[in-house]
Amino acid sequence: MFHDFKELYFIMKNIVKKLIKKKLKISFAESCTGGLLAASITSINGASKIFNIGLITYSNQAKIDILKVNKNVIKKYGAVSAECCEAMVKNLAKISKAQINVSVTGIAGPNGGTKKKPVGLVYIGVKRSNKIVITKNIFKQKTRNSIQKASVERALDIVSSLI
Repeated sequence: MFHDFKELYFIMKNIVKKLIKKKLKISFAESCTGGLLAASITSINGASKIFNIGLITYSNQAKIDILKVNKNVIKKYGAVSAECCEAMVKNLAKISKAQINVSVTGIAGPNGGTKKKPVGLVYIGVKRSNKIVITKNIFKQKTRNSIQKASVERALDIVSSLI
């Protein structure tokens, strides 16, 4: 799964090409990746034809205010949960009107993890039409940056499989 930069660039280029061909738009709601997903897609020539919105809803308050995630979902399950990830992607789809929407929420570390929710736990949600895929990922990388990069790679792999 962990691609080198050349391979990742090829995957991103391929995604942009496929989205252009199918006239599909894509949007992102990112938390632990801090905009890295949007930056990776917009680094590809032609991305302006397919990229719609990138929201970095890092704080719980931003998730509530901007993405309209119900505060009770965050209270009950936490911001790093399948439930929050699903609410993020569903509400992003309403805001963005894009055909493909992606949400990412997790713990990139090096601190902030618990036994139940360790550093490296990342939920990725992808909504394409009425299909929603929520994946729970536990990345074993050691650094914050490598967990963020692994999250972006995984999200791109899921998007690629759905277009």
